[in-house]
Amino acid sequence: MSAAFHPAAHAVYPFAAIVGQPLLKQSLLLCAVDPGIGGVLIRGDKGTAKSTAARGLTQVLPAIERIAGCAFNCAPGLPAAACERCNAAAGPAAADGEVPFVTLPLGATEDRVLGTLDLQKALQGAQRAFQPGLLASAHRGILYIDEVNLLADHLVDVLLDVAAMGVNSVQREGLSVSHPARFTLVGTMNLEEGDLRPQLLDRFGLMVEVAAPQDKAVRAEVVRRRIAYEADPVAFAAQWQAQQDALRAQVAQAQRRLPQVALDDAMLELISHLCCEFEVASLRADIVMHKTARAIAALESRSRVTPDDVRAAAQLVLPHRRRRKPFEQAGMDQDKLDELVDQARAPQPPQQNAGEGGKDGDQDEQPEQSGPGDDRQGQGENDGEGEGDGGEQTFTVAAAGVARTISVEAMPAAASQAAAGRRSAVSDARRGSASRAVPDANPDRLAVGATLRSAAVRGALADDAPHDGSLRITPADLHRQVRNGKSANLIVFVVDASGSMAAQRRMEAVKGAVLALLTDAYQRRDQLAVIAFRGESAQVLLEPTRSVDLAEQGLRELPTGGRTPLPHALQLAVQLLEKSAQQEAPPLLVILSDGRANVGLPGNDDDPWRQTLAAARHLAQRGTPALVLDTETGYIRLGRAAQLAEALGAPCLTLEQLTGDALALTVRAQLGAR
Repeated sequence: MSAAFHPAAHAVYPFAAIVGQPLLKQSLLLCAVDPGIGGVLIRGDKGTAKSTAARGLTQVLPAIERIAGCAFNCAPGLPAAACERCNAAAGPAAADGEVPFVTLPLGATEDRVLGTLDLQKALQGAQRAFQPGLLASAHRGILYIDEVNLLADHLVDVLLDVAAMGVNSVQREGLSVSHPARFTLVGTMNLEEGDLRPQLLDRFGLMVEVAAPQDKAVRAEVVRRRIAYEADPVAFAAQWQAQQDALRAQVAQAQRRLPQVALDDAMLELISHLCCEFEVASLRADIVMHKTARAIAALESRSRVTPDDVRAAAQLVLPHRRRRKPFEQAGMDQDKLDELVDQARAPQPPQQNAGEGGKDGDQDEQPEQSGPGDDRQGQGENDGEGEGDGGEQTFTVAAAGVARTISVEAMPAAASQAAAGRRSAVSDARRGSASRAVPDANPDRLAVGATLRSAAVRGALADDAPHDGSLRITPADLHRQVRNGKSANLIVFVVDASGSMAAQRRMEAVKGAVLALLTDAYQRRDQLAVIAFRGESAQVLLEPTRSVDLAEQGLRELPTGGRTPLPHALQLAVQLLEKSAQQEAPPLLVILSDGRANVGLPGNDDDPWRQTLAAARHLAQRGTPALVLDTETGYIRLGRAAQLAEALGAPCLTLEQLTGDALALTVRAQLGAR
C-alpha cells in the first residue's frame, strides 16, 4: 500500500476511476494547478458524475502545509490576526495535510458561513471571541456547492463579496474580524432548476457541460466500476491507488512548473481577439484565459503556451461569459473558434492601402437600399388591419432577438405576503431560509442563537456579572429570526389573435414572449395561463399550468384572423383571477393588444370599446397588477392600448422593435425577479 493512501478516505470514489468526462476532469485539475483560476461550474443532467468528480479531486491534490487545529487554515508564517493558535508564541510546527474540502449547504445561515461570536467562550466570561465559519475552513482549499443555482440570494451576496476581495470581514455583535478566505469555488447545477445570477456565474473561472455517455460500452463500464466500489470501497480504492498517485505527482509537477510557463504577446493578442469576436463583456475572461492556457501547458509538462492551449482554454472560459440573448443556452460556435485560432497560426497577408479595395470595397460603403416592400417604408405591417375579415394564418414563434432592459413598477406590497414560491422576493417571509436576526422585544420567531449571544456579550461586559456559566436573558436580548422567501405568481396572458394583429412579426413576437416566460415560470415554480381572443369570442387557451409542452403546442397552433372581442377576453381574465385568489397566488395580468375592440359581450348592445374600459376599471378596482403591451403598428394609430392601460392603472409599453425575449424580461421586472 502506498504511503499516500489513507484508509479513512475510502468513502470517496477515486478520481482516476471516473469513466470518460475528459473536460470535467481537465477543468478540475487545472484549478488544482492554479487556484487563481477561480473555480469551475459543472452543469449537466442528473447522474453524470458531477459531485463524484468534485469530491474526488481532493484525493489527487498534493498535500499542503498547515498547523493542526488551526481553524483558519493559515499558511505557515502568514497567520490570520484572529488565529490564536498560529499567533501563539510557541505554537505547534506545520505538517503536511490534505487540502480542505468544505461543502456549503443550501440552507446555511450567514452566521455559519461568515462566522460569529463564540458563545461558549462568552459564557465562560471571556471577552468577545470569534468563532470561524465555513469560509475560514475553506481557505487554501475547495468550497463546494451542490445545486449552486438554488443557493439563497443572501448567501450569493456573501460569496460575491468574499470572492472579489479574498478576505472575509465580519462586523456584527461587537465583533470586527477579517481573515483571508481564498478558495477554489466548485459548483454543480442542473439547468432544469434555473440558471445562476450573472454576477456569480462570472466568478466561476471555468464552466463545463457534462452529459451521460451514449455509448453502451462506456455506460456498462460506469456501472461495472460503481458496483465494484459499493461492494468493497477499500479494495476498489487500493486498486486505483497507482493511478491516483500518478495524477497527484502530475499536479505537483505542474504546480512547480507553472511560474516558468511563458505566454508571449502573440498568444495574448489571440486571447483578446477571441474575447472580442465572441462578444465577451467581462475582462475577467481575458485574465482567466491567460491563467488557464498557462495551466494547460504546465499540466502537459511544457514551458510555452501554444494556440492549441488557447483554444482549449477558450472552450472552458468563454461559453458562460459570451453575450447571449435571454433564454438562449450558453455554448460555443466550435467552427468559428477553430477558424479564428487557425488564422492566428497562418502568416497574415500585407494590408492593402486605402482605396485599393476596388469596386467591391466601394460597394461596402454604399447605404442599404430600400425596396418597395421594405418594412421601413411603412408597407406590409398593416396587412390585415381593421375588421380582419380575411382568412386565418398561423405564425411560428419569433427567433431570439436583442433584449432591452425595461423598468416598470413593482407589485403592491400586499401581494408579497402570499404563498411561498421562487419568483417575487419576500423580505420577511414565514417560510424560507433564515438570513439574519434583528432585535425584537416581542418576537414571533425567536432567534435562539442571536438571543443567547446578546445575553452572553452583555454578561461578559458587566462588572458584576457571574462567571459561573449562568446566563440571564432580558427583553433587550431577544432577537427575531428573519427569513428570505419567494412568492409564487400566476401570470395571465391575454393575447390578441384577431385580424388587427395579423402582422407576422408582431404575432411571432407575442408567441415567443409567452413561451419564454412559461419556461421561466417552470424554473421559478410559477403558473401561467393564456387567454386568446379572435372572431366572436375569447377562449382560455391554457388553464393555469407549469407545463411547457402544453403551452408550446397550443401557442404554435394558435391561428390569427377575424375580429377583436376584447371585452370578453377581459371578462374571462376576471374569472381566472378570482380562481387564483382562492389559491393565494399573486397574479399579474399581461395584455397584448392594439385595443381595437369591435365585438361586444353577448346580449350587451353597448359599444365594445366602452365595455372594454368598464372591464378595465373593474380590474383596477380589484387591485390587479397589470401590464399592457401595445401591438399597434403603422402610421395611423388610435392609441387605444394606452387608454386601456390608463383605465387599468398599468404601464403601457410598445412592441415596436421588441422581441419575445424582451417581453419576457419586461414581465420579470414587474414581478421582482431575482
